Amino acid sequence: MEKTWNNKAWFMVVPVLVLVAFSAVIPLMTVVNYSVQDTFGNNQFFWAGTDWFADILSSDRFWNALGRNLIFSMIILAIQVPLGIFIALNMPKTGLGVPVCLVLMALPLLIPWNVVGTIWQVFGRVDIGLLGYSLNALGFDYNYTQNPMHAWVTIIVMDVWHWTSLVVLLCYAGLVSIPDAYYQAAKIDGASRWSVFRFIQLPKMKRVLLIAVLLRFMDSFMIYTEPFVLTGGGPGNSTTFLSIDLVKMAVGQFDLGPAAAMSIIYFLIILALSWVFYTVMTNSDAKG
Repeated sequence: MEKTWNNKAWFMVVPVLVLVAFSAVIPLMTVVNYSVQDTFGNNQFFWAGTDWFADILSSDRFWNALGRNLIFSMIILAIQVPLGIFIALNMPKTGLGVPVCLVLMALPLLIPWNVVGTIWQVFGRVDIGLLGYSLNALGFDYNYTQNPMHAWVTIIVMDVWHWTSLVVLLCYAGLVSIPDAYYQAAKIDGASRWSVFRFIQLPKMKRVLLIAVLLRFMDSFMIYTEPFVLTGGGPGNSTTFLSIDLVKMAVGQFDLGPAAAMSIIYFLIILALSWVFYTVMTNSDAKG
């Protein structure tokens, strides 16, 4: 008997395809068009080929910003993933404390990015901010607007405060999905808490950890609003990440061609690094 196919269902996908085309594909093609052309205004464009890409890739400005991005993302992952696992392990699994902890964990995630930057901008000020004033009163010469190291520490602490909750909630979801039979068997065998974590909890959290690492890497690598509001990329260029440098080039300097080329390179780097993270972690999961 020949199997019949009903292709009418594809018509349900057409609105989604049209929406994606207008919201993603067409803007991307526009950026690609700008990246290979030059303009002197009056809507007159001249073919530039790969000149803008060559200029960006040979620029110390680009590589310095990329280095800052990579360092920031690695620090964020090194702090937030272990901290998120630790908090999730110590959260209550039953009782009234569960909804209370979940709500408290979700609160930072509900705050808009620009508001987070503004909160920490005021919080870290040495004249009226609780953090800045307290540190200086204790004898620490803290000033994130003038000291690059202080600016970095402030941005890292701000991001940890804002986004560790995401890792916590994902890890907690993985933990509560583990059947009690695993814990009962471990108790009968006399397994230590470290053994329970290593052989039961961590393997069961691998998939949610993959999602957490990918999300936090992409978010931290594309960070813009919080450091822009907090430091504006300063002091100097110490906190000028690729996203901030891209906006400065496109909006501040109005160099549309180089900015378009940088945005495509930026996109390809994020895509490649995310693929590497996903491949390495899924292969590790398959071997396990």
